[in-house]
Amino acid sequence: GEDIVNMNYAAVDAGGDAVVKVEIPAEWASIEDKGFVHVSDASCPEFVRKIVEPINGLKGDDLPVSAFTGREDGTWENGTAAYEKRGIAVNVPEWKIENCIQCNQCAYVCPHAVIRPFLATEAEAAASGVEWKQGLGETKDYKFRIQISPLDCTGCSNCVDVCPAKEKALVMKPLESQLPQQKNWDYIVKNIGYKQVVDKTKSVKNLQFAQPLFEFSGACAGCGETPYIKAISQLFGEKMYISNATGCSSIWGGPAATSPYTVNKEGKGPAWANSLFEDNAEHGLGMYLGQKKIRDDLAEDIRYIAENGKDPDKVAAAKKYLETYNDGEANQTATAEFLAVMEAKPACDCERYQRIMAGKDFLNKKSCWIFGGDGWAYDIGFGGVDHVLASGLDVNILVVDTEVYSNTGGQSSKSTPVGAVAKFASAGKRIRKKDLGAIAMTYGYVYVAQVSIGASQMQLFNVLKEAEAYPGPSLVIAYAPCINHGIKGGMTRTQTVGKEAVSCGYWHLWHYNPQLEEQGKNPFVMDSKEPDWSKFRDFLMKEVRYTSLKKSFPAEAEELFAAAEENAKWRYNSYQRLAKMEY
Repeated sequence: GEDIVNMNYAAVDAGGDAVVKVEIPAEWASIEDKGFVHVSDASCPEFVRKIVEPINGLKGDDLPVSAFTGREDGTWENGTAAYEKRGIAVNVPEWKIENCIQCNQCAYVCPHAVIRPFLATEAEAAASGVEWKQGLGETKDYKFRIQISPLDCTGCSNCVDVCPAKEKALVMKPLESQLPQQKNWDYIVKNIGYKQVVDKTKSVKNLQFAQPLFEFSGACAGCGETPYIKAISQLFGEKMYISNATGCSSIWGGPAATSPYTVNKEGKGPAWANSLFEDNAEHGLGMYLGQKKIRDDLAEDIRYIAENGKDPDKVAAAKKYLETYNDGEANQTATAEFLAVMEAKPACDCERYQRIMAGKDFLNKKSCWIFGGDGWAYDIGFGGVDHVLASGLDVNILVVDTEVYSNTGGQSSKSTPVGAVAKFASAGKRIRKKDLGAIAMTYGYVYVAQVSIGASQMQLFNVLKEAEAYPGPSLVIAYAPCINHGIKGGMTRTQTVGKEAVSCGYWHLWHYNPQLEEQGKNPFVMDSKEPDWSKFRDFLMKEVRYTSLKKSFPAEAEELFAAAEENAKWRYNSYQRLAKMEY
């Protein structure tokens, strides 16, 4: 507050008295400027050495057009962010093996996917040269280790914040002291990797043993948006299409030269593309329809095999493929089995076979997602969002809701609540926050949910699975604490802020599943408990976007803060009425 401001003033004033002249060596006047010369690591992929690193070295303008031969359509390699190793954190987490309870929550909330649990056999653990502990429960037959990549960490300490161990299993230590862990990370990723010995769809803990296909982004330390994307990539990344609206999520999601979206050992990962605020939803719908048309055409060829084929193995595989056609999970296995049979018994002279094999990447059912922030979904791109939801088609929309235009400088959006200070609302927003979820529910055939990873990790986990499985449009609205909020205590508290927002009634957890109505049940389910409204004002006072109004316009602040609480209660009561309806 005011004390910090005065300290800054004092530091500036003291600086004038502490200036020391530094003599410049005379020989510097004759130094020859040879420019930037980057010596690349030969082990890096050619694309990284010849394209990514020169651009990162601010030499992108020197690249000849010929360097992009074969990439005229703008296609970019995935996984290039892993080669940056920026080393920007002052402090990074150190794992205290004796305190760890193996809950994996640290990995779930890490905004940059730099802390991960690994499983190893006895032989693998012994060969690694680092300390492991025996796994618990479903992983009791393996050795367990939490490994950190210190050079990719941003030092937010969200992992420490959420660690539920009686004595914290993670403590922040100077980066220099943890640099030896980088070799351990590199060794484990290369030689041990990710073991899918547990069902990742069963629990939050199990999911963290799956490789994140979104990692090491350029997002702010403690970003409230990226943990949602990482979780989605772990669940569906190997079969994902993403259309991303311009905004924070496109800047950290596709900041050429690097890409934080990556691939698994089979070379499969999210296919990502960016579009503008005003047409991202339509762009995402177009991506869905394009691949659907190709897939549907191929399905007709497969149907011919199922109905007219002579080879019993091909007929059986074709029938299984068609039976699971719209099942996102079962169709992955059926597709693999069908292709295995087709490749084992090729029919090279058959045009139908040639078409199927040429389009084999389109055969399995895809998970189609449309990402963006509240500036896009609530405001500029709302018409497109509404159009996509109204289509009834099987696409998923994720809105990372920071309640402000974050990337463009903190302007007020229709998601900005009453009383919050933002650009174009410097005296506090005076209009109630738009309820995007309630609007979407009126269609009756859209899966809709509000989530906050900090408040309920399991509710988020379940919602993502249900949204993907729902055979129609889904809309997931995720509360995302942001550096623009001016959080007291900083972005270290991102997960705690998400929890406090729900407990005080500022944000609510719920989901609306139309399939429940088909079962004679209420489709609206309230997932959060009744708030403690006495904490509402305290929550506002922990964020500069609210406290600054109290400093500048104290009388108006009291009026608007009271209105903000009434609005939150009004919304909660509306949800309660929906939850109590009988079906």
